[in-house]
Amino acid sequence: MKVHPEITPELSAWIADQPLFFNATAPLSGEGHINLSPRGLDTFRVLDPHTVAYFDLTGSGNESAAHLTENGRITLMFCAFSGPPRILRLFGRGAVCLPSHPDFAPLRAHFPEGLGTARQIVRVAVERVQTSCGYGVPLMEFQGERSDLTDWATRKGEEGLSTYRRNNNRVSIDGLPAPHDD
Repeated sequence: MKVHPEITPELSAWIADQPLFFNATAPLSGEGHINLSPRGLDTFRVLDPHTVAYFDLTGSGNESAAHLTENGRITLMFCAFSGPPRILRLFGRGAVCLPSHPDFAPLRAHFPEGLGTARQIVRVAVERVQTSCGYGVPLMEFQGERSDLTDWATRKGEEGLSTYRRNNNRVSIDGLPAPHDD
């Protein structure tokens, strides 16, 4: 294990090459559920050596946003599934930036238009950058991105997504409120 003082240019380039990352959050309550979510679709950006953001599309739940609103704790993890083995964890404090927030448009500009509509963008102040060997991570061949989520969102349209978020994304499975514009 190695702790780095910041996200170096080399680590930033490596992150950009990874097709998948995971985010983990948890409520303060020891009885609450820990959430771990896989993410893909060119939704992650290193903004500076101590700040990252990810574009959060509408999904079945909104656990991460509820946890971040309650306590801000988040860990992001990247694994090398090809090339030399490596695991990278970014520990930090995250905040949800809704489309109505003044910072949303400048953050949105970092992501490709083809992603569609974001439910929110999560910005993380990175407090610890840690790499480890990754020897136990399997080698896997990347075949491509799935279009299921963006296709689903396109079929729903803006009004349908808004209704979906109102009905499914306002509280976590533990009953914590999640921020929303809908």
